[in-house]
Amino acid sequence: MAANPLHPTSAATSIRVRDGKRLVTDGPFAETREQLGGYFLIDAKDLDEAIGIAARIPAARTGTVEIRPVMEIAGLPAG
Repeated sequence: MAANPLHPTSAATSIRVRDGKRLVTDGPFAETREQLGGYFLIDAKDLDEAIGIAARIPAARTGTVEIRPVMEIAGLPAG
């Protein structure tokens, strides 16, 4: 079990895949009519690797996948 919070939405990167092309934007998944449908916790070496993984998630083809780093806080349970 992990209990680390996410960095704020200002640290987010959003991924969409349309017509086979990745659309990467800085910032959060902000359209208010949409909501969180679930999450994936991945271990990526850097943002580029995380973007590559996010682009392969099927939901990126019809919606948006938001990437946010996990905060490292000492003393919280490790995963």
